[in-house]
Amino acid sequence: MRPPCGDGTSLMLHPLRRVWNPGAYQGEGVRRRYFEGWYYKQVDAQGSRALAVIPGVSYSADGTSRHAFVQIVPSGGAALYFAYPIEEFGFDRMDPFGVRVGANSFSRDGMTLALSDGEHEVRGDLRFGTWAPWPVTALSPGIMGPFRFVPRMQTYHGVLSMDHAVSGSVVLDGERIDFNGGRGYTEKDWGHSFPSSWIWAQSNHFGRAGTSLMLSVARIPWMGGAFVGIIAGLLLEGELHRFATYTGARLRCLESRENSAHVIIGGHREQLEIELNGVETLMLKAPVLGAMEGRDAESLGGTLEVTLRALRGGRGGIVFQGVGQQAGIEIMNDRGELDRALRPRSPSAADPRGPTAAGAPCPRDADDHDVVAQATS
Repeated sequence: MRPPCGDGTSLMLHPLRRVWNPGAYQGEGVRRRYFEGWYYKQVDAQGSRALAVIPGVSYSADGTSRHAFVQIVPSGGAALYFAYPIEEFGFDRMDPFGVRVGANSFSRDGMTLALSDGEHEVRGDLRFGTWAPWPVTALSPGIMGPFRFVPRMQTYHGVLSMDHAVSGSVVLDGERIDFNGGRGYTEKDWGHSFPSSWIWAQSNHFGRAGTSLMLSVARIPWMGGAFVGIIAGLLLEGELHRFATYTGARLRCLESRENSAHVIIGGHREQLEIELNGVETLMLKAPVLGAMEGRDAESLGGTLEVTLRALRGGRGGIVFQGVGQQAGIEIMNDRGELDRALRPRSPSAADPRGPTAAGAPCPRDADDHDVVAQATS
């Protein structure tokens, strides 16, 4: 692995090949107003303990403040943040990817942790099985679809593995957490800031091996305005059921509270309904204009009640119904910006979704016909 090099400051300087390799470090040459982070979540075989590990880099807006970091997020306890001089960050230019922060290394095959700040210590070695990535194609290079080709977006996103096996252990302040026989999930973000409002959730512990759900609803700045973008994927028996703004999916209802939410997304042939129920949140650091000065309240250990319906003949037949355990949940909608996406609006050239019917609050005790009628209106 080698440290970053070059003096460029624009996302336009990325080598074109990295567009189709979202796991690779995207920020080579960038020296200000930039962040990049990899999110590794693992759950033990019993489904009782979860641990997220987030390595990354941060460059402030003027470039004077810059550092690498590793953030540790346990289910229970408190989040930990270990900062390193930027010179201790390195990355592998070879496919698929690899990054290093100090003596800590991260790749598709696993991670090695050797973290200490005099107060807290985290050490461990984890190995990963075969990853199940979000498909990458010529015209849709990952979860962002064609939006990946748009320059200077606030945040770019990549899902590197919806589900994979995990082995090894981590010792967190003297407590050993055994991940042998566990499952893992990996994604990443890069750009300059997190959205002003978003809802995110993920679980791959549904009691059915190989089942995984991820959801993201966020306010996206666009051409002087903004729109609410949606991305969701449900992995079932090797098939990824995709819902996204760029596939024509629509946010049909959304209700959010401090640590819970109800979301229904309607696609052309399927409908996805998710009830998010979090536990006590941990406060993480989040990027604002590249600097890790924002906040991100994450609940690690919540539940997701998921229903996938196939839309046929005006009714919805249930394809899958299950409860995901040890879910990661983030509900950052204090301003209510996501709810306003469901209010009536006029078509606008500044909104890439084009015209759509207004949404409504999520139904309660509605039968399949009621929900499908809403989703197809």
